[in-house]
Amino acid sequence: MIPPFLRVRDAGKVYPGGTEALRGANLTIDAGEFVCLIGASGCGKSTLLRMIGGFETATTGEIVMAGKPVTGPGPDRGMVFQDYGLFPWLTVQGNIAFGPLARGKSKQEAGRIAERFVTMMGLDRFARSYPHQLSGGMKQRVAIGRVLANDARLALMDEPFGALDAMTRERLQEELLAIWRSTGLSVVFVTHSLEEAIFLADRIVVMSPGPGRIVAEERITLERPRDVSSPEFNAIRRRLGVMLHGDHPGPHAREVA
Repeated sequence: MIPPFLRVRDAGKVYPGGTEALRGANLTIDAGEFVCLIGASGCGKSTLLRMIGGFETATTGEIVMAGKPVTGPGPDRGMVFQDYGLFPWLTVQGNIAFGPLARGKSKQEAGRIAERFVTMMGLDRFARSYPHQLSGGMKQRVAIGRVLANDARLALMDEPFGALDAMTRERLQEELLAIWRSTGLSVVFVTHSLEEAIFLADRIVVMSPGPGRIVAEERITLERPRDVSSPEFNAIRRRLGVMLHGDHPGPHAREVA
């Protein structure tokens, strides 16, 4: 049997002072899968994401990617944050070239890599612009391009579109799906929006607080592109709403193995 691309096994996180942010998280993710984490504030979504990224150390359990324990950050896992996290002193091209340069690529080669992803993200006209000259949507394109240019195999996205207006958010959702399909990237995407999760994900993982736990999952089998107004889409939304807001996950929920 081929081992999963990513396995989270009995992972927990207790912060200094005794605050338990996450308990007994078990999750497997296949290569090329798009998984969304949903749940109320304080349910451990971002903590779990940072642990997969290697920015937080598990207090208990383990996280294994491609057969190797996650012990810290690495170029195979790229983070995309709501606040973009761009270097303000670098241009669009400079931000995207930063990762390849840090991994020892020559300036010329890093420039070629950056040009490729500047074009992929539709930012050719803004290649020499600085972050303060860009809209929120453009900044998020740069952040995604930077992850791809670094040869990441897994993109970890923490509410990346949460601060954007509705039209920009919808456009970037479509663009992200196009990039995901064309690259074979695996994605773990944190969101508060049920609609966003259903529109994007192959599978939705439901988390509950106090302490944070993975309680259920829903595999989304709707064909893409997905119609947010369809009866099937809204049936899933209602079912997930019960899981999130009810006392029990509901009859359609399954414990994540």
